[in-house]
Amino acid sequence: MRKNWPILVGLLVCTQAFLACSNSVSTFVANETEKPQTTTEEIATVLEEPTEPGTSVQEIAISDTASDTTVTVDTVNTDTTTHDAALEDSNELHFILEEDGITSGKIYLNYPADSFLTRFEIGDIVTVAINGYDTLEMPVAESSSDVPIAGFLVAAIKGSDQLVLTAHNAKLASVLGITAENAPIEVSVSMKEKGGYLLGLDIMRNTQYMDTYTESYPDLSVEEFANFREVHTTGMGEHKLYRSSSPIYLYLGRNYYVDSLAQAAGVTTFINLADSESSAYSNKGYETTYYSTQNIIFLGVPPEFFSEIFKVGLVIGFRYMIEHEGPYLVHCTYGMDRTGFMIAVLEALMGATTEEIQDDYAKTFSNYFTVVNGKQVALNEQQIDFFKAVVLRNLKAVYHAEGIDVPDTEPIDWASATERYLGKLGMTPEEISDLKDRLK
Repeated sequence: MRKNWPILVGLLVCTQAFLACSNSVSTFVANETEKPQTTTEEIATVLEEPTEPGTSVQEIAISDTASDTTVTVDTVNTDTTTHDAALEDSNELHFILEEDGITSGKIYLNYPADSFLTRFEIGDIVTVAINGYDTLEMPVAESSSDVPIAGFLVAAIKGSDQLVLTAHNAKLASVLGITAENAPIEVSVSMKEKGGYLLGLDIMRNTQYMDTYTESYPDLSVEEFANFREVHTTGMGEHKLYRSSSPIYLYLGRNYYVDSLAQAAGVTTFINLADSESSAYSNKGYETTYYSTQNIIFLGVPPEFFSEIFKVGLVIGFRYMIEHEGPYLVHCTYGMDRTGFMIAVLEALMGATTEEIQDDYAKTFSNYFTVVNGKQVALNEQQIDFFKAVVLRNLKAVYHAEGIDVPDTEPIDWASATERYLGKLGMTPEEISDLKDRLK
């Protein structure tokens, strides 16, 4: 018996160790942080970003959808119990999304951001699988402004007891069709690319400096300074479609250039994505512009590409083009986000290649960014490639939300995908054909 005693003791110790290890692996319980907790209201304040200056909602035709774009501070009850996350491996966490985590179109995971950031870091790209809905790739970031408009993110704010799955100027739960009645829902997060968004973070945080003076852009032409250009992509007719910054906003310092360039190009129909008619007339000197004497549709849509109000406004703008002669000019405030998306859709409809769509979109950012100490420093190749990727991602994501999947492999039949997209928005085949005829 004495000889067997050490063996029995060893077996007992191993058994206890095995049980302890088993328990520690099967369930991961986050430690309570000692830092002050961030409330849901504070999270919402950090995440919400204002829309571009001059944004308003058209009073007629799309006013019935205006409530979709109202930005409010969430008031979800934060008195909740943190849910355990099952640790599958070193890079994957599983959550149960409860009813109280689906509020105001956002998705809140009751899990401490500090614990999450011990496994994932700001700037990582993760795969978020929402069981029964979609699997998305998105960066881990701190604010919606860390990603381009329409970009998705996992918002992990240090000190917060929640993670937020959201988007810049979009509500992810609404995009995916998730409501509180759908809970509980399984959500898993796994590593896609370590540090894969660090360049994006640097660009979004450090390159967006622009100026109102031509002297700050010594290497740009007047047209480039005004962000004014004709669209020359495949399938587009000559002198049919133009794009620019606002022809009426004094504070941008570009309006007089745009107005005179539009007149020289013979533009007869303007699509104004930024203003209502009343807000347009409030700009000093508006009545003396060439712009004010032409056909104008005032849409006043916010840069929320997934929203009903933006989709309705898009269709109204296209129908206005069908009803009026060109040449056409599309603008918003800077001619960057709303204009960039609408022009990309028109380019895609007419048969543009992926490269053409990307080059035209990225040109706007080269025309604005980056002014340092009063002089523009040209974007480098990596920065330009980032903006090229943005428009491709936005088109694919917005089309996907309407049930239209665009393949990742080239060549892409953008015309077919866009015709289906416009059909989902309510345009008839005849209207789509007429729009194409206007632009040939």
